[in-house]
Amino acid sequence: MPYTFGPPHARPPASADGQFSRSLTTSAASRGLNSYFRRDYMQDLAINGGPRAIDGTLPSFRDTSGRTFGQEEIEALTEVIKSGRLSFLTGPKTAEFEQAFAAKYGVKHAVAVANGTAALHTAVIYLNPEPGDEIILSPVTDVGTAIPVIAQLAIPVFADVDPVTQNIDPASIEANITPRTRAIMVTHVYGHPADMEAIMAIAKKHKLVVIEDCAQAHLAYYKGKLCGTFGDVACFSFQQSKHMTTGDGGMVITNEDGKFGRGLRHCSDKGWPRERGGRNHLFLAPNYHMTELQAAVGLEQLKKLEQFVGARVSSADRLTELLAGIDVRPVLPLEGTVGVYFFYSFRLDPTKLSAPVTEVMKALAAEGIDGFIGYPGQIPLYRYPVIREHKTFGDSGWPFTLEGVRKIDYDSSLCPEAELACKETICMWWTDRLEERHLLQIASAIEKVITHYSARTYGRG
Repeated sequence: MPYTFGPPHARPPASADGQFSRSLTTSAASRGLNSYFRRDYMQDLAINGGPRAIDGTLPSFRDTSGRTFGQEEIEALTEVIKSGRLSFLTGPKTAEFEQAFAAKYGVKHAVAVANGTAALHTAVIYLNPEPGDEIILSPVTDVGTAIPVIAQLAIPVFADVDPVTQNIDPASIEANITPRTRAIMVTHVYGHPADMEAIMAIAKKHKLVVIEDCAQAHLAYYKGKLCGTFGDVACFSFQQSKHMTTGDGGMVITNEDGKFGRGLRHCSDKGWPRERGGRNHLFLAPNYHMTELQAAVGLEQLKKLEQFVGARVSSADRLTELLAGIDVRPVLPLEGTVGVYFFYSFRLDPTKLSAPVTEVMKALAAEGIDGFIGYPGQIPLYRYPVIREHKTFGDSGWPFTLEGVRKIDYDSSLCPEAELACKETICMWWTDRLEERHLLQIASAIEKVITHYSARTYGRG
């Protein structure tokens, strides 16, 4: 891999091929954790009045406890403010950020936009679907993946997810293809690469466009190739919680500008070919410009991205080792890929618990765990009112009610694996500033709670 991983507190030894080493054995990990557990960690749960497993609060993406900013970002912002050029129209930072990002991914074109949803909307506008065209996507993703589809009057069609990785399942993609299918939108959920080899083969077979949603997958690798460089176009987010941040912001990249009969940049700039001079708005498109302030921060954050990603990955690998003897199933990257841990997520088996997952999560939160159940929540994306009840354009229900479109019942039987994943997965917020002491305490909290709620503890196992 082209970057080194993590601060000394969490960096596992690298193997000869540069992949992340799993050299710490389960027994060694357990010894380290058991040593930490010599305090009476099996006292009452914090939710029942016992001591918390986590001292204080964990580093958080919400502030500088979990976000890394330096003098470089301050100086870059100061430079922009002093120049008085805060718009991309008058300042150089946005163009410089686009060029640097394109170079990082080895692509020809990059367009900076206001946020990650704007990036995906720009990509769908670029595709230029007809009303009622279908775009296949995952139900385990943020609503920002679906909003651009609906906004362009296309129909979101949800393929189920792989039960292990929780990424979109290639077999389910193919099963959902119809004559109206125009594109596949692939979210690399939790920062772990989807099965791009299989997905690209399906896209080629059916002549479909592929949009990669890399909002959670900065510098993730699939079989040695960067996620974001497989599809026709790829989108990134720089929102507060992402691997690098500009507060809000996004980027769209492609190697083939103009492939669908319109310029990519025009799709986030009111359909306006400014390079030709004068005003001539060629098609309907929003204004999604990034500011020079965002771009200035983005340039400096981009220089540190390998450091940020490396720290997340090495900390996640360490926690996986610490959890080896605990009855949870971490959501891990596919073999031969490098996941980058937007969240650290693990699956619970409700049949092995003496209480509902909701109660387990409450207990984990009381111990100090910063997390929640299921992504995007405890139900898949298609069961939110915006989609299930067609809460879109006034009372029209467009595009779902357009004449000739396929009628889809967005109910709980649509994607069984996604339904289970949303109910059984604990997602923990992850940052690049977690230290060994934090990881030990996180593992302690999980062990404490899972042991307490184990069905065996209550004679059910």
